[in-house]
Amino acid sequence: MGTDDLFKKAREKREARKSLNKKILDNILILCEGEKTEPNYFNGIKCKYRMSNVEIKGLGANTDTITKIAIKEHRNFSQIWCVFDRDSFDAHNFNRAFQMIKKYKNIHTAYSNEAFELWYLLHFNYYNTGITREAYCKKLDKLLGKKYKKNSTEIYSLICDKENVAIKNAKRLFDSYPNENPEKNNPSTTVYKLVEELNKYKDTF
Repeated sequence: MGTDDLFKKAREKREARKSLNKKILDNILILCEGEKTEPNYFNGIKCKYRMSNVEIKGLGANTDTITKIAIKEHRNFSQIWCVFDRDSFDAHNFNRAFQMIKKYKNIHTAYSNEAFELWYLLHFNYYNTGITREAYCKKLDKLLGKKYKKNSTEIYSLICDKENVAIKNAKRLFDSYPNENPEKNNPSTTVYKLVEELNKYKDTF
């Protein structure tokens, strides 16, 4: 390798570091509907890549409460992501959440219809038929080769090697609907959008 090539590579590395340093300023708050399931998954990503710019909270609250907290905090974070499911008993709050936050450019949603476990399933196969939450768990039992534990702290490590497959399947599923209608499009999930955003910071720290 010539001297010019060495200088070029060194310059590219310096420019890459500068670009990554800018991303550190982009602090992210993830507000989760569940107290453990979703936070445990995202904490898996955060811990593996030491993302000090990411804060994760498991609220154990409905979508209405989550969106109100997001709006209250919107000036304190570059990005806020609201992670919640389309619960059949809470459809009103689910729909209202999108209306409440649509005027805030830095607040985003990572929703699932019907449950967050759909995101896990998409790591293994493409699914475009709505099934119950119980059926999600039974499928995961078989795919994981062990009993799926809803509040597992190891779930990310068990499936992270299939993340690219999950993103591809989730995008395909999302694009299969002529219009985005979170309440009606079952199954669907936009968790992949949040995961893609976090992936931008994998090499930052």
